Amino acid sequence: SHKEQRRAMSETNKEEATKETPPEPKKQKMSIEESPDSEWPEAWFMVEEGVEDQKKMNRQEPNKPATVEALRGLGIKYWKMDADAFDYPVKAVPWDPKDAVDPRLSAIRDDRGYSYADIISIRPDLLPGYDEKVKSFFEEHIHDAEEIRYILDGSGFFDVRDKDDKWIRIHVKKGDLMTLPEGIYHRFTCDETDYIKAMRLFIGQPVWTPFNRPQEDHPSRKAYVSTYIEVEEKKEE
Repeated sequence: SHKEQRRAMSETNKEEATKETPPEPKKQKMSIEESPDSEWPEAWFMVEEGVEDQKKMNRQEPNKPATVEALRGLGIKYWKMDADAFDYPVKAVPWDPKDAVDPRLSAIRDDRGYSYADIISIRPDLLPGYDEKVKSFFEEHIHDAEEIRYILDGSGFFDVRDKDDKWIRIHVKKGDLMTLPEGIYHRFTCDETDYIKAMRLFIGQPVWTPFNRPQEDHPSRKAYVSTYIEVEEKKEE
């Protein structure tokens, strides 16, 4: 009968299924938690009456610190790394992120999908046209992708706009790995040491195009505003 045939086929299918090799267990991604607040770089609100020397601290009087909570609220992520434990070239464009021997860096790279990296050193004797380059980095701009920087040596400042359009200055130093979200208004400068060596990481093919302010109609800016600024305004209502 049809019923018996169906039952026989069903039994055969079950037997076949049990013969199949079990699927390979999926390789677990190792997610590296961000660093605790106590390890984040120092950050403060900048003077509001214009910056005479971009490389100076430019703190308000008295100093007005910016909290890690405020930085996280702007979409910034941060990991404290051990830059002393591993050697990196002075310059490598590109530098294959698969060459990372630091297991922590490898885990962050894999977890976040960074497939491109390079290493650059910004110092008067290493970068032709140093003064002009540093001035151009200080133009306020956005990118249409996340910005990832791992400071391998030296130090400098990332300035970011907060939700009220005030400048927050973040003093990044050796061992700091920080990401700025796509669409945030920011700028960069060396500090008075005139030296920073950084690894730039990127998902896919690198595009370093800066879009100078104003960029209110740029899709990346719109996405940033809706994700971080309008969300905060709704919370306050």
